[in-house]
Amino acid sequence: MAGYKEPTFQERTALAEKARAKALTILAAKPPMDDAERARRKAAQDAREAAAAEKSAARKAALEQAKADKQAATEAAAEAAAQPERTEADLKAERDAKYAARKARKK
Repeated sequence: MAGYKEPTFQERTALAEKARAKALTILAAKPPMDDAERARRKAAQDAREAAAAEKSAARKAALEQAKADKQAATEAAAEAAAQPERTEADLKAERDAKYAARKARKK
């Protein structure tokens, strides 16, 4: 049984040259693109770029809105923490007011 014969440098370069020549002949045989097709492809590319830019702008706006919401929530939490705690008397007065309002509605 014959073993594998490693191709020489000359054989590899000749094979690469043949492949290159074949690719060039295939490319040369291809008909050139007409102006209408070129314009259609350009319009499609422009539409894709515009959609991507719009999506990017929407994503940036959403991030800015989320950042603003987080900042507002942080400020609200800080404001709530700054208010004095309600005493037992305040809580009792609030409960009594709710009870009185419920009694008034029932009448």
